[in-house]
Amino acid sequence: MDSLILSPVHKVGGEIQLPGSKSLSNRALLLAALSPTKTELSNLLRSEDTERMVDALTQLGVSITLSEDWHSCSVRGNNGLFSAPNDSSFFLGNAGTAIRPLTSMLALMRGNFTVDGDQYMRERPIKHLVDALHELGAKITYLGAEGCPPIKVTGGYIKGGKVSVRGDISSQYLTSLLLALPLAANDSEINVIGEQVSKPYLDLTLDIMEKFGVKASHHNYQQFLVPGGQAYASPGTYLIEGDASSASYFFAAAAIKGGTIRVNGIGEKSVQGDIEFLDVIEKMGARVTRSENWVEVSQHELNGIDMDLNHIPDAAMTIASMALFAKGQTRIRNIYNWRVKETDRMFAMATELRKLGATVATGDDYIVIDPPEEIQSCSIDTYGDHRIAMAFSLASLSKANITINNPKVTAKTFPDYFDVFASICQYQDQQNEEQKI
Repeated sequence: MDSLILSPVHKVGGEIQLPGSKSLSNRALLLAALSPTKTELSNLLRSEDTERMVDALTQLGVSITLSEDWHSCSVRGNNGLFSAPNDSSFFLGNAGTAIRPLTSMLALMRGNFTVDGDQYMRERPIKHLVDALHELGAKITYLGAEGCPPIKVTGGYIKGGKVSVRGDISSQYLTSLLLALPLAANDSEINVIGEQVSKPYLDLTLDIMEKFGVKASHHNYQQFLVPGGQAYASPGTYLIEGDASSASYFFAAAAIKGGTIRVNGIGEKSVQGDIEFLDVIEKMGARVTRSENWVEVSQHELNGIDMDLNHIPDAAMTIASMALFAKGQTRIRNIYNWRVKETDRMFAMATELRKLGATVATGDDYIVIDPPEEIQSCSIDTYGDHRIAMAFSLASLSKANITINNPKVTAKTFPDYFDVFASICQYQDQQNEEQKI
């Protein structure tokens, strides 16, 4: 297994440009592909997840032209639902933002399709989406473990109608239905079972749908009304915001270590829910300056918090790592969906935090962290999960040597993360050399 040793960081500071949001990138690619004309996308994220979406859309006959660095992307739309391709087997790796919406689109199309992923995706539940699609008339069977990919989809039977979907596990199931059902012949009514999690991601979905000419409405996130017979329309150009989840690690580094870091490509009017991470770290003691196109963070006296972070589950992992440096206990509540992400993040975070010396307790949907007197050097296992690797890079802001096992997992959303992280760090051994000179 490859590993990366992170030396103790003496101080942080600087300025970075964020890669595009994964969630926005894959939604924009799909909606551009369904539009009747060409769409120019800029700041598209190049990662394993977006590569899977590009491959799938190309397989469906969509013409996509990419610059070498992916910053510019031209998508010639299909003008509605795709036709079944000769190769009807889709492999989508561990890309949840690709497999969920594409499954609903395939269910609307005539044809027989198989949808599969890697070993991690084969353990990630898709049952609640499949149950909802069944309720709408789709024919879907499991080809492996019940409730998980691979699946066989026989499409062309969905016309719209009333459907119920679980909301307390993931917002991606509802997002998948919202993106697909405007293309059904009849109106649809989606009723959410339980409390809807990750509501900001649904706001993001509804916002980009509207920018591509399609509308849906909701009543307190418990009932969604989707008019049928709609068609996506290209806005011509679409700029993809920098990824707010990825920004959280740099904001956290500044708050922990006391330097000032400016992150460009995201601002106070961001449509992404994880921008609310800034509100949380302000409560912990960070100093935050917001503008339209950038955010700056500084300060290093942090206090533990007790908060419901259901609305920012990905960025909540960054808060858990920040808890190592905070005074007092940190309790993060209402994060059951950590357990059904790329890995069981509740188990993974607790296990790795304990390696670093923290005292950790977990329940079904919460984690309680008491920081160590001194962070311990150790090797961090990443469980095939990009956010585990990035969150625990922050442990190197101590006096400890931190080894990240399988650091290449960051390719899912931020392939050069560790290079960018190093660019804002001055390491302890560098400081020692300067003192010798």
